[in-house]
Amino acid sequence: MAPCVVLLCSLFGVLLGQGVEQISIEDCCKDGQKRGNDNEECASLPLISGSNTCRIVQEQCCITVLEDNMCTTGINMAKDQGACESLFTNTCETKTTKMCCDCCLLGKATQEQGLPCDHNLSVGYQCGLVSRACCVDGAPDNQTTAKTELPNKDETSDSGDNSVLSDQCKGKCAHNCVGNGTCSCFKGYKLKPDGKSCEDINECLLGASNCRGGERCINTEGSFRCQREVSCGTGYELTDNNNCKDIDECESGIHNCGPEFECQNTQGSFRCLPKVKCGAGFIQDALGNCIDINECVSQTGPCNRGQICINTVGSYICQRNSVNCGRGYHLNEEGTRCVDIDECKGPEKVCAGHGCINLIGSYRCECETGYIFNSISRVCEDINECRHYPGRLCAHKCENTLGSYQCSCTTGFKLAADGRNCDDLNECESNPCSQECANVYGSYQCYCRRGYQLSDIDGMTCEDIDECALPTGGHICSYRCHNTPGSFHCSCPVSGYTLAPNGRSCQDIDECVTGTHTCTVNQSCFNVQGGFRCLSFECPNNYRRVGETRCERLLCNDSVDCPAMPLRITYYYLTFPTNIPVFTNIFRMGPSHTVAGDDIQIVITSGNEGGFFKTERVPTGGVMSVAKLINQPQDFELSLELRLRRYGTLSTYLSKVLVFVTQEEPRVPYNPLLE
Repeated sequence: MAPCVVLLCSLFGVLLGQGVEQISIEDCCKDGQKRGNDNEECASLPLISGSNTCRIVQEQCCITVLEDNMCTTGINMAKDQGACESLFTNTCETKTTKMCCDCCLLGKATQEQGLPCDHNLSVGYQCGLVSRACCVDGAPDNQTTAKTELPNKDETSDSGDNSVLSDQCKGKCAHNCVGNGTCSCFKGYKLKPDGKSCEDINECLLGASNCRGGERCINTEGSFRCQREVSCGTGYELTDNNNCKDIDECESGIHNCGPEFECQNTQGSFRCLPKVKCGAGFIQDALGNCIDINECVSQTGPCNRGQICINTVGSYICQRNSVNCGRGYHLNEEGTRCVDIDECKGPEKVCAGHGCINLIGSYRCECETGYIFNSISRVCEDINECRHYPGRLCAHKCENTLGSYQCSCTTGFKLAADGRNCDDLNECESNPCSQECANVYGSYQCYCRRGYQLSDIDGMTCEDIDECALPTGGHICSYRCHNTPGSFHCSCPVSGYTLAPNGRSCQDIDECVTGTHTCTVNQSCFNVQGGFRCLSFECPNNYRRVGETRCERLLCNDSVDCPAMPLRITYYYLTFPTNIPVFTNIFRMGPSHTVAGDDIQIVITSGNEGGFFKTERVPTGGVMSVAKLINQPQDFELSLELRLRRYGTLSTYLSKVLVFVTQEEPRVPYNPLLE
């Protein structure tokens, strides 16, 4: 078999260079297509003409038909089998078939996922056409579309002449026909899924532009253009070729030079130059004014030796130097020589109250104690003893004065008798603290008695500590806390409780023991948390009272109901606070001794309408426990029945359990406004 892909890019040059044969090119192509459909060897076809051009057309048309058939086989396999695993043999034929099969599977997957069929994946031109065709045409007959959508192999120019093969497409192509019914597009376009129309390629989206750094790609029909992202800046403009060009503000008239200035363009800007030019001896300022130059200052030695320089407007003059006496001298009356000046006798008090000694050409001051003579300024200056002798004159702080110095002390100290050292000051003598004061070296410390704390504001005032309001204050007293100045005290509810010896806890008063209850003679007193209950009971008929809390059944005569009645009725009294944990066992019931084979059942027959209690079997009998949280004080009268079957005989025992649920140990939240 011939090579898998043969480009036709040189076909037109060959066609144009050959002479006209008696057999037309269309006949040569039809012969090649026929032999390709017969699966003949395209590289060794029988020639129907001696023309080399006809041979090339025969071979290429044959190869095109073979490739179309192989691609169609791959598309049909993808549609029928949904897999391409059988095409792993590495031959030229199976490569084309497997490529079309894989690309068709890609198009079907794109359609199933709801993605656009016209994707921009870089999978190759022919693969993109097959994938797009299988995506758009979901029906089995889309193989014909894929067959005609072979890649544009000749890559014709934007407006190249393709009239030689245009008849084979029968005028269906929007741009170019490359033969065998296959269309192609101009540069900058791509073939649509219909295999005929062309659409613009967005080079900017595909990253196929050649825009430089700092430029932005803008897509156009069939092409693109690059535009700078950053402006050229002040004084420049963007040209058509995307370059920055200097703006001539002077030529365009957008400068701001005044009428007395002329504009001179520079790169990115302009300058305003004065129209009037200054002459020699002058310099021009920014406003165009001419300023005189002082040549005597700006030049070094403009005049000869023995002359002095005098500036004039626009120039200068040199004059002969006259007799000039130095400092401390003046000309004599004749003006011929310099004589000493006696500064000490002058009207000016040169030494300002200090002694003055005249010298030849000068003078010297005899300064008083605490001053020193400055030979440069010729005056007596104060000596800063604090700076000259740091730390040696005063114990704490030194302050300079004219001709002397003065010592002072920091806060908490007072100046000693020698005027230099500092003694500690006892601030507590002035009673600065509201309660207790302790003098310390250089300061003092205020402190408070128990139950008070030092104020954070002034550090001297003692404020009462509200122990009840402290973070732990809620646990100081078990019921209620009362703050008092410097202390606190606890209290208990008015009735039912008394304050414990520790002064903080509340103890329940057992009214039954203290005799403060109100029960009658026929009632028994039962103490509960914060109170008491007066209890009494009567044994039902056919029962006799045994002890203080038990009733036993009398002998049964001929009564039918008597044997089913409990042998014994026992009364029990329980009390506990609210919110005890669920599943807490509160009552246990069972026979005095157990025998192998005993069948014991324990049930609550009445009083548990709220479902707060439950029973369960244990090896020695049964127990009653809390089934759900009891958060409110209330009383329960429960009937708990134990059924014992031993040696075939059923015996019943009834327990009357009175449960008094009291409020948890009361606690009153602290409120300082109520104190």
